[in-house]
This record gives sequence, structure tokens and C-alpha cells, in this order.
Amino acid sequence: MKIGLETESMHLWFQNGRMDIFSYIDFAKELGCNGIIINLIKDFGLDEEWGCLGSNEPSHLAKIRAKLDEYDMYCELDSKGFERVKFEKIAKVAQVLGAKIIRSYVPLTDKSKQVKNASDGAFDDSKITAKFDKNDFLNSSEEIKVLIPLLEQYDLKLAIENHEYQTSDDLLELLNLINHPRVGFLYDFGNSMMAYEEPIKACKDMAKYTFSTHCKDHIVFIEDGIEYVCGVPLGEGNIDIKACVEILKQAGLERINIEQCYPYCATFKREKGVGGVSELGKGTFKIEKPLFKGLKAMQYYYPQEVSKEHLEKLLKLQKEGCEKSVKHLKEILNAL
Repeated sequence: MKIGLETESMHLWFQNGRMDIFSYIDFAKELGCNGIIINLIKDFGLDEEWGCLGSNEPSHLAKIRAKLDEYDMYCELDSKGFERVKFEKIAKVAQVLGAKIIRSYVPLTDKSKQVKNASDGAFDDSKITAKFDKNDFLNSSEEIKVLIPLLEQYDLKLAIENHEYQTSDDLLELLNLINHPRVGFLYDFGNSMMAYEEPIKACKDMAKYTFSTHCKDHIVFIEDGIEYVCGVPLGEGNIDIKACVEILKQAGLERINIEQCYPYCATFKREKGVGGVSELGKGTFKIEKPLFKGLKAMQYYYPQEVSKEHLEKLLKLQKEGCEKSVKHLKEILNAL
């Protein structure tokens, strides 16, 4: 199986001007990766429209494609939402970069919130909390169906992600409403936890329809009475990554893309039991200790809001975490 690396794995480096898409491709190649996923979503310090890609300017895209070709690396794209005009722009970028898979998810938001800090959800309040409405989620099937002619025109697959709010059962209902071979899943190893669902259950349910992955590891901890899911380098958390990789390989998947969400914390988004897990404390949901002194859970992702010292520390740890994650996944794949 081939290994890819999602730009989110080095989000602090992108957001704080320490890395661009070209140096990122070099970094992924140095780690021995076979491909990359480029996250197109805006965030602190990133392009408002194109995120880590930086631009869709033709000469910029041509340089990226040339570097990918030089290294014989594949490319996928990560977006959110299903607005047709925007999706067609992304499809054209995919065509230039040789990408055949676009990840997206059904976005949720609470428009009544007025937040100023990134760590409070200024860029994406669904990272903090929003209300999941099952009917709204399933109604997005109509918006997705409109994209099918574009998928056919540009020879693309659309991979819908389990994005913290949705159980695998929810996603299977949505996929059944769409019912098209070019629309499937991106299986995120950790996101089902925020919906109180065991990652292996979600993996078994989604594997047959999975086009791509975000391979990650998580722990759970409690801070100030609030329960959090927290990203760690692969092999340092409590997700059975090997079992999930085996399930996906048996289903015919040929790539495992790492999205190391470290440092990152997320709140639980659904009610206990909705995904089959009714209490914390065992197995994947074992309670661990918070990672960093001097930072609250929701500040892990944006340490620059706290101090330059915290940022520099976490920049170093994030890079080391990527190196550990790729090494760990290689060891798993070599043992299969």
C-alpha cells in the first residue's frame, strides 16, 4: 500500500509561515511518502480561498504538478461543502494536479456565535461545537447529486468524510440516497470517536465504499470537567491502527493517507451512546492525561495565541510527530 501525507499534519508550519506547498512536498518525499493531500480550507495564516494550496493561479499549479511528477507522487484534495461553483473550480485544479479524489464533508455551523479567537472557533466553529440535524445532513444528498456531472466530466471521485458529527450509520444512509459509484467515503480513523463510535466499527461499515483515508491516532482526556478527543502521533494513542489498516486493505484500498492531527483537540459532538459507546474509560476511550502544561485543550491547535515559546515548542513536536507517524505506518504495512 502507498502512503500519503495530508497538509493538516503540519498545520502549524503552514499557518505560521514556516512552510509552503513546495517545501511540504519536499518534506513528504524526504519521509518516504508516495503522495500528498492538499487541504484547501481557509484558516489562520492561510489563503482565504485555497488554504495550504496558496493559489489556483496557472503557473503556480504548473510548478506544483512539475514537482509532483519529478518525485512520482500522487495528489488528492481536501475541501468542505458541496457548493457547485466552488466545486467546479476545485475540479479544474484537480485536473491540473492530476488528482482523482476530492474529499469533502457536510459542514455545520452556528451562525449566532460571535467569536474573535481562532481557538474559540473564529475560522471554523464546528471545531468547537454545533448542532447536528440528521434531516439537514441527509438533505445534502440533493446538493451532492448536482455534482455528479462534474465528477464524470473531470473523471473524479468524491470522498465524503466522517467529520466528527456523523456516525457510520448516518453516512451509509446518505450514500444510499446518492447511490452513485463516483461518490464514496473518506474514512477518518479518529473522527468517529467524537460521535461516540468505535473507530473499528466505523471502519468495517465504511471500508467497502472508501476511496481515501485520514489515518490518525487519538487519546481522550478530561480538563476542567470537559471531555476531549486529542490527536497524537501514530502509535502513541489508543486507536487500533493496524486493525483498521487490515480492514481497508482487505476491502481493496491501495493508499493510506496520514493526517496527523497533533497538536489538536476536539470536543465530543453527539450524545453518549449515539455511536454505540455509552461511557468513557476503556479501550479506545481510555482516559489519559492532558499533553501540555500552560495550554488549555482548545489552545493546542493555535499555540501562537498563548505565546511564542509554546508555538516554537509545538512546531518542533509536530514535525517529530510526522516523522514518527510515517515510520509507524510503514512498520504496520511491512508487517502485513
